[in-house]
Amino acid sequence: MAVGSGVRVNLQSISGVRVGVASAAIKQSVRPDVVLFEISAESNVAAVFTSNAFCAAPVHVAKQHLTRFSSLENKRYLLINTGNANAGTGKQGMLDANHCCAVLADKVAVPAHSVLPFSTGVIGELLPTEKITAVLDAAIDSLAVDQWATAAQGILTTDTRIKGHSVSFEYAGQAVTITGISKGSGMIRPNMATMLGFVATDAKINPQLLQRLLVAAAEKSFNRITVDGDTSTNDACILIATGEAGLEVTENCQELLAVFTEQLQALMLDIALQIVKDGEGATKLVQILCEGAATTKEALDVAYTVAHSPLVKTALFASDANWGRILAAVGRSGVENIVIDDLQIFLGEVCIVENGGRAADYTEQAGAAVMAKEQILIRIVLNRGAVSEAVWTTDLSPEYVSINADYRS
Repeated sequence: MAVGSGVRVNLQSISGVRVGVASAAIKQSVRPDVVLFEISAESNVAAVFTSNAFCAAPVHVAKQHLTRFSSLENKRYLLINTGNANAGTGKQGMLDANHCCAVLADKVAVPAHSVLPFSTGVIGELLPTEKITAVLDAAIDSLAVDQWATAAQGILTTDTRIKGHSVSFEYAGQAVTITGISKGSGMIRPNMATMLGFVATDAKINPQLLQRLLVAAAEKSFNRITVDGDTSTNDACILIATGEAGLEVTENCQELLAVFTEQLQALMLDIALQIVKDGEGATKLVQILCEGAATTKEALDVAYTVAHSPLVKTALFASDANWGRILAAVGRSGVENIVIDDLQIFLGEVCIVENGGRAADYTEQAGAAVMAKEQILIRIVLNRGAVSEAVWTTDLSPEYVSINADYRS
């Protein structure tokens, strides 16, 4: 199952980035499951990683390598495998992640710290390094600028379709392009970025500003989605700025900075919503908008409590306008001194709760009509302040249970 359509545009190439793929049959699949990014030596790279305390070996290694990754002397590489997360694998997992980096580095004549590893798949199983290293030559040989869509296919696990987006804009007569791909369908509540995401632009951006731009964009996109409330051990998102377009984004030009920030955040939100639409077993995309909160935390606490309620999510799947479940979730969100008489809750434009109870003109038919839609807005107005925040989630279907019950088989 999936909501709506998949990627709507051709993913545009980014000068300074080449992508290659290969099939290592990590889970006995013939589709590509090893992806390689080659980044030009002049590029700058920013990254955000999972906040899960038990982060995977490749996350540890990638963080270590990033401290020495910004050398302008070498091309640099991202090495991604699917089918195995290399998480919960102890010291051997670290050795395996470093080994794959070292083998690739030797083949392309760069230091091992010029390779960042990424893995996704089953937790708790040792990485089949021999399968991965055996196909590195094929991945290197396939490197090309126009392989973004193939890479998007190669990083999938339980996803049903690729996820990606490209945007281009002009400033002062110069064109800038941003392209990104991601994977993610289950174990989605990122708390930093997303399952795996790779975004690149041909603009020139210094490392410090690039990191701030990525953190801010992730916070407003990938950190506003949830499928099941589970934060992965392997989440990572990379932002690359190659500088090939010749246009430099700096804080000295606030106009250009604002334009680029808007374009980057829009692109990342588009990709994040593609993840939710392809949530495991999902039949609906649900936006939960909390308005009139006193603080950002308060708004997000309310929105996420509703988004994670199994009772709300199953009602969404059934198109059942059981608004009492939404009300109950808001009430247990932890917001101090919340007053039910001040609260309003809407399904789309239909007011379902006000003045401490069911809205006077609410009808079950009106609520059911909204719940039957493929895309649903739940709007909660606290009337306590001026802060508004939105999160996006899915319904909960029997197929979600089936997918995850059978995941390792």
